[in-house]
Amino acid sequence: MIAVRGYEGERVAVLGLGRSGMSAARALRAGGAEVLPWDDGEAARDKAAAEGFAPVDLTRQGALQGCAALILSPGIPHLYPAPNRVVAAAWAAGVPVDNDIGLFFRSLATGDWDIYDTPPKVIAVTGSNGKSTTAALIHHLLTEAGRASQLAGNIGRGVLDIDPPGEGGVVVLELSSYQTDLARALTPDIAVFTNLSPDHLDRHGGLGGYFAAKRRLFVEGGPDRAIIGVDEDEGRYLANQMAEAPADDRLIRISAAGKLSGPGWSVFARKGFLAEWRKGRQVASLDLRAMPGLPGAHNHQNACAAYAAARCLGLAPKVIEKGLTSFQGLPHRSQLVAEAGGVRFVNDSKATNADSAARALAAFSRIRWICGGLEKEGGLGALAPHLGNVAKAYVIGREAAGFALHLGDTPHEVCTAMATAVARAAAEAQPGDTVLLAPAAASFDQYDNFERRGEDFIAEVARALDATNRAT
Repeated sequence: MIAVRGYEGERVAVLGLGRSGMSAARALRAGGAEVLPWDDGEAARDKAAAEGFAPVDLTRQGALQGCAALILSPGIPHLYPAPNRVVAAAWAAGVPVDNDIGLFFRSLATGDWDIYDTPPKVIAVTGSNGKSTTAALIHHLLTEAGRASQLAGNIGRGVLDIDPPGEGGVVVLELSSYQTDLARALTPDIAVFTNLSPDHLDRHGGLGGYFAAKRRLFVEGGPDRAIIGVDEDEGRYLANQMAEAPADDRLIRISAAGKLSGPGWSVFARKGFLAEWRKGRQVASLDLRAMPGLPGAHNHQNACAAYAAARCLGLAPKVIEKGLTSFQGLPHRSQLVAEAGGVRFVNDSKATNADSAARALAAFSRIRWICGGLEKEGGLGALAPHLGNVAKAYVIGREAAGFALHLGDTPHEVCTAMATAVARAAAEAQPGDTVLLAPAAASFDQYDNFERRGEDFIAEVARALDATNRAT
């Protein structure tokens, strides 16, 4: 655990007692703070009470009196579409609002670090798509190379739950826009920006606010090295702002859209090959095409980002190549779950918006596409260039018929239920086809989260293949 420093003997309120909220409460208590926890859910309050905390109703007038800070969980709105009433009360009372990420960065480094020859480092990864895979891939590369690494944040453990890193240790964080937007301290050694596409627009007041939340990690965090995807205008803008000169090698530009040029440091993927260029010359090249855990251009972008981060920490290209080859991917992210009769079954339930689904569609040909769910703001226009890869779509979700209207002339069938969609796709698939779950929508109309949706897909694939085996 990272004990929170700076609040010893102070009263600190914690709103929201999920994973990050409880982690913050424990770490604050370990640092000597008096914690005032609250959650609207009775079950969450009971869980906190079982750990010795005394819940305090923060919605009552004057509840924040004498508090040094309010620590907010990421699922609770602090500005858009409207500030939570406890947040508004904190503003009125002059109580600073922070989150567990801010507490982490203000508490991580200690005087003990002076004895280390190689102080610990923090790599923070943000972006719309690919940040989970990129963070996990960086952690994998470091672990395979024998470097001490911990994975936390929006993936793995809560940031305050990790062990204090030791000599040469690395902490790899995946950070969502909810986390970067509110944190009062953001000081990673290396910051990574993968890409940007419309998402969470209601929470950020539009696309500009969403990008601004990501941008904070760089312009307010002041990382020693910035690794920035430049396949969208926002990334190009951010890279331009971070560089002091064309050859400034504190910035590494990455791309999966084509060759990058210039005197600076760049890593890009083209036709399945990753290339590293510095000072106008190529210094390394890797073949990504046969790496099973990294299919498609979107994963090649993830590989470029992870490669760049590993290079910043001194790993050699051959060592990185070995780690990339052994990476198996993450559950629910382009996850190969079965292969039978020449048909692949791929679970990309994490493709919860149109842009991430489009990336999945671009990674395969002859797709039996399972899609649908709770549509997000931003529409489905990003899918159009890739619908030619779809042999047929099988639409799920409570509003499946409405979702199907976006598919135009693409052959499709309204299935509503996952079981029906998988059974129909498996029955109609031919050798060489890929049955792909890439919903382009949130899961909450039918499932608690995208993980449950992906697990249902995997279970139905097993059921369909078992039925096929029995029939033959």
